[in-house]
Amino acid sequence: MENCTRVREFIFLGLTTDRSVSQLLFLLLLLVYVVTLLGNLFIMVTVTWESRLHTPMYFLLRNLSIADICFSSITAPKVLADLLSERNTISFRGCLAQMFFFHLIGGMDVFSLSVMALDRYVAISRPLHYVTIMSRGVCTGLIAASWLGGFVHSIVQTALLLPLPFCGPNILDTFYCDVPQVLKLACTDTFALEILMISNNGLLATLWFFLLLVSYLVILLLIRAQAGEGRRKAISTCTSHITVVTLHFVPCIYVYARPFTALPADKPIHVTFTVISPLLNPLIYTLRNQEMKSAMRRLRKRLRPSDKAGQ
Repeated sequence: MENCTRVREFIFLGLTTDRSVSQLLFLLLLLVYVVTLLGNLFIMVTVTWESRLHTPMYFLLRNLSIADICFSSITAPKVLADLLSERNTISFRGCLAQMFFFHLIGGMDVFSLSVMALDRYVAISRPLHYVTIMSRGVCTGLIAASWLGGFVHSIVQTALLLPLPFCGPNILDTFYCDVPQVLKLACTDTFALEILMISNNGLLATLWFFLLLVSYLVILLLIRAQAGEGRRKAISTCTSHITVVTLHFVPCIYVYARPFTALPADKPIHVTFTVISPLLNPLIYTLRNQEMKSAMRRLRKRLRPSDKAGQ
């Protein structure tokens, strides 16, 4: 290993080698990426400018929208560029940077979804003290802790990979850098490290997903004691949260909670995980949330000149 020369770049095999399919995928993924950016930006602007949404839940939702923009931007621009390129490469340092930010935002997402579950529990179980318990200062602290948790998680992933020798091969049968694919290219026995990565990522994600589902089950049981419009809104909000949690964790568990061997379903799952999921979050939270839809309509009216003013 002393004579090992570290590879300077990795080569992506990408989503397809068919040029016509690549062009079609480019248009489709470009549309998804643009809608993801616009949808999440619209949520951020609406929550910021609409005073009725200045509540802990929407403050946390705005943070999730920021994370979705960042998460999709880590992989989508590179994928789009590669779909139009003949040779798809990424430098060794670029690969490490992509993995670092991927796990930083991904880890932060996990903690943010947990904070949102806590927010809903407090709102349902302690409605009279909700605003006091989930104050702006507390929410800011929880968001900062989520980012710190994502940073620690990402540093661990990068620190475990960085000392490994990568002498070749340098071909990744994927379209972005992540631990399962890159680890397999190390010029040493990585079995113990793979088990550690599966435990650190996959098993923890599975356990976290189970705990979140149990917490929402408890919340739904508490909602049963309510009545009228409040109960309907609470159920709608919780089902939206459960849907987003499921869409985030199921692909994550598929990727990390099993041996790092390639399977035919990998690329579709990876596309869903990295590109589609950040698009679905704003759609779910807006289409199922009447309060958010009303706020967006008011914001559009505020931004759009009235017919009378035009006359």
